[in-house]
Amino acid sequence: MDDTAFPDIAQDEPALGLEGGSLPVTAGAAPAYRVLARKYRPRSFAELIGQEAMVRTLRNAIDSGRLAHAFILTGVRGVGKTTTARILARCLNYETPDGLSGPTIQPPHDGVHCAAIAESRHVDVIEMDAASRTGIDDIREIIEGVRYRPASARYKIYIIDEVHMLSKAAFNGLLKTLEEPPPHVIFIFATTEIRKVPVTVLSRCQRFDLRRVSVAELTAHLGRIATLENCILSDGALGLIARAAEGSVRDALSLLDQAIAHGAGDVTETQVRDMLGLADRGRVFDLLEHVLRGDLPAALGELQAQYDDGADPVAILQDMLDIVHWLTRIKVAPAAAQDLSLPEAERQRGRDMAQKLTVPVLTRAWQFLLKGLSEAREAQHSLAAAEMVLVRLGYAADLPSPADLIERLRTTPATPQSGGASSAPHPRGGGGGAQAVMADTTPHPMPKPPVPEASAHPIPRSFAEVVALAAQQRDIKLQTALTRDVHLVHFEAGHIEFRPGRSAQQQLAAQLGERLAKWTGIRWIVSVSNSGGAPTLDEQNLSVAQQRETEALRDPLVQEALKIFPGAEIVAIRDSGETT
Repeated sequence: MDDTAFPDIAQDEPALGLEGGSLPVTAGAAPAYRVLARKYRPRSFAELIGQEAMVRTLRNAIDSGRLAHAFILTGVRGVGKTTTARILARCLNYETPDGLSGPTIQPPHDGVHCAAIAESRHVDVIEMDAASRTGIDDIREIIEGVRYRPASARYKIYIIDEVHMLSKAAFNGLLKTLEEPPPHVIFIFATTEIRKVPVTVLSRCQRFDLRRVSVAELTAHLGRIATLENCILSDGALGLIARAAEGSVRDALSLLDQAIAHGAGDVTETQVRDMLGLADRGRVFDLLEHVLRGDLPAALGELQAQYDDGADPVAILQDMLDIVHWLTRIKVAPAAAQDLSLPEAERQRGRDMAQKLTVPVLTRAWQFLLKGLSEAREAQHSLAAAEMVLVRLGYAADLPSPADLIERLRTTPATPQSGGASSAPHPRGGGGGAQAVMADTTPHPMPKPPVPEASAHPIPRSFAEVVALAAQQRDIKLQTALTRDVHLVHFEAGHIEFRPGRSAQQQLAAQLGERLAKWTGIRWIVSVSNSGGAPTLDEQNLSVAQQRETEALRDPLVQEALKIFPGAEIVAIRDSGETT
């Protein structure tokens, strides 16, 4: 929208907006106030902001006479779907008093039908709210009405808002008429839930996706309206309102209306933050730095201070999430740091933080904050939920990534657990696990198994004894994995090396080492190898069974028994004296 939009607001307010026309005024009473979202509703495509691609397509279609018989407009709330439908109806039915003008994308002035269409009272432009009229009976009225030509306009236009709310029967009843309407009928549908509209309906319409309006466009638009309203808003206040609207022009104007009332016409950034329950962005940066450093006392104190100043804990977490997303974008696309919609001080601070942080740390922070945001929204006490989110994030902020842990396990020889520096508590209270893993990287010789404690089980001297110990401890899952998935490469007391089978779990080596340390009282080093290794115990048992069966079949007595009893099978083979 250019700077000439709304040129005569101050002189002739009732003539603008789709609610144009004079308002009834009681003698001695002030005129009824119209909210900004209605007062500054666009009446032409020139006043519609942020939808240049759609306007260009419609202009070319009207200029070339290639008009579709059905349009469907989709987008989030407040981007102008219903407004666009009314403007399109006005352009298609535009006619001057002399009757010579035809459809045009930019009417030079109000025509014969413009005022009635703008006020939603034209007999040939029928608007229907599908949210309240969802049944087949409502659609039958439309089907019956399309047979008759327009009363006065060029086209009979049906505008159906929230069309996705129609019932299945209503959609089915509309299909035939929608596919082959009379030449004097045009359908315009609007919806926020395009996926709920049947494909059979979508295939019969020309679709336009109205995009969210950018923060820069919204800020400029709000600034022009504030000037027309003789109100003073700082650039920071306008930016906050534009970001809070999330691309919705109607939401932005509603917030602007509220801000003007809150500040009595002179609105500052601080007042808008108080109104929206937002925290100072600089303080949110401070809070994020405290958390990512693991300084939880400072982080919790800052969160409490912002809460005491009126900030909503959910809004604080949302701001932190937005900053983490922006910092991640700076890491992968440095040009994101040049976003002119943000203050220079904030851009500089973002660049500095992005240089200090790694992508794994930022992605982990994103996951924690995203999960915590939903928890805080559902929690009865949002402040307590937000504090727990910061605690979790503070303890996990400097943990190494899984890839780093794997690399360290590969390059750092294992050492016996002792009361050394690795068991010392983290000095800052957060991320202690990372410090413990990184504490000792000096190579050490392979330790000898220490003497087991008196209460521990005897140390297994073979892999078969390890399996027997698992069975004795009733760890059936581990016992099954050892017999089925382990190709033994090397065994000695305190050290097992094996090649895992295809079905082996990744944690098998860690689980085996943990269990043996618990059962025997000494530390076991269990490592994975790429060497071939021996057959698994199951394979060895199967091989022995097959060999015994082959030897049994060679026995003359067995051969004679099989001849006497045709179809008999060898079920089991036992040695002499072996009980069943």
